[in-house]
Amino acid sequence: MIPLDLILRLHEERFGERPRAIEAVAGDGSQRTYHRLFARDGSSTIGAFGPEPDENRAFLSFSRAFRGIGLPVPEILAVDEPAGVWLAEDLGETTLFTFLDAARAREPGPFPASALPIYRRVLEILPRFQVEGDAAVDYSVAHPHSAFDRQSILWDLNYFKYHFLKLAHVPFHEGRMERDFERLIGSLLEAPREFFLYRDFQSRNIMLRDGEPWFIDYQGGRRGALQYDVASLLYDAKAALPESVRAELLDGYLDALEQRVDVDRDAFLAHYRGYVLVRIMQAMGAYGYRGFFERKPRFLQSVPYAATNIRRLLAQGLPVSLPELERAFERIVEEWATPPTGDAEAGGLTVHVHSFSYRRGYPEDVGGHGGGFVFDCRALPNPGRLEEYRTSTGKAETVARFLEAEPGFGPFWDSVRTLVDAQVDVYRQRGFTSLSIAFGCTGGQHRSVYLAEKLGRHLEASYPDTRVRIAHREETFWPAAEADQETTAAATWMP
Repeated sequence: MIPLDLILRLHEERFGERPRAIEAVAGDGSQRTYHRLFARDGSSTIGAFGPEPDENRAFLSFSRAFRGIGLPVPEILAVDEPAGVWLAEDLGETTLFTFLDAARAREPGPFPASALPIYRRVLEILPRFQVEGDAAVDYSVAHPHSAFDRQSILWDLNYFKYHFLKLAHVPFHEGRMERDFERLIGSLLEAPREFFLYRDFQSRNIMLRDGEPWFIDYQGGRRGALQYDVASLLYDAKAALPESVRAELLDGYLDALEQRVDVDRDAFLAHYRGYVLVRIMQAMGAYGYRGFFERKPRFLQSVPYAATNIRRLLAQGLPVSLPELERAFERIVEEWATPPTGDAEAGGLTVHVHSFSYRRGYPEDVGGHGGGFVFDCRALPNPGRLEEYRTSTGKAETVARFLEAEPGFGPFWDSVRTLVDAQVDVYRQRGFTSLSIAFGCTGGQHRSVYLAEKLGRHLEASYPDTRVRIAHREETFWPAAEADQETTAAATWMP
């Protein structure tokens, strides 16, 4: 039987009738599916199907435990655990995120006043999950791990490395990054970790019913540190809370926490930024996996917000010395972050200019809309086939001179420039915010790199109020000699 048939059968067994109407409920990007089932008396329930038995077991067990101590989570009305389906109380359709989004539309300013009491209430309840919940839940059913320990943290860091850094083509040194990860893990493990860690405590997992918060999607819960969940909420990417609001809400959370456990605020804050960091990295891994790998562009829309949070963390200083991770963060900020508040360029057009190798496929659409051009540079002679240019790239002056001297280069460049300028003019007039231009060649080191740099300089000179972001996808694979070249085409060769 298909999941919906199983859900309908469970509804009939529980209520003695099939629902009079059914509607699909938007999911969260996982493989779980949800339907709203309407009874003849006008009431409704949520029918759910989860394909992962261990995850289902954790959710159902935690739900019963939380209901047992009076926490506001949905009541589980009926379960067919072998089939992976259950019926749950319907909490409505308003999440904290949709409430915040609507409030922002009504109330201009950095943060709507009507949302502040709701966030305060949410953070008053969070310590109950962390402290009372820790005593109530059965950690033996936790999935996929019972504690946020060294292994669990390393999974998150590698999730970020392989599903964001690798898929977004952010270059880094593997060995140095591993050393940074070990240093960060050591720092995180110094914090007390004998509390329930909700794991995905963010605005889309908090429902509002009659003005009160209710909580869902805690099936990834495990034992861990207090700082992780409050960091998850306050640095929830698209919620984009201002720093002043974060500070105020963190104070309120600590006040509520002090009513249940002794709190050394200085010690708590000493570990807080590290947990902010690892939570942002875990979220970015998810954005990369869903966006780049599963080809769901809406997840990539959260990346600029996360990158903006990273910029703030860099400005404050990372919690421990993480030089290779900091270098990767700087590249993410340069490529993805929104302009700082008050930047004269904010709200305008950003042109993303890329070079790439056809051997490794087309570059990803960083703008999330699919607009722009891909230019094939392989009709031009390849400097990489000549010994004197093999250890150089398109940033080297010698490569620039070689390409500019080719008879076919001028007509190619003129065609590119004419097309791109026309598109930039239209995008600016229509208020579009993102345009992607990519140059591809065989190895992604010479022709495509030079043309990306040349176009970037042209656009910066011709459109000073338009942001230009240049990225060379294959830079990780460039010859080591290039890193030592101080004289580059970008700096000295301006034909």
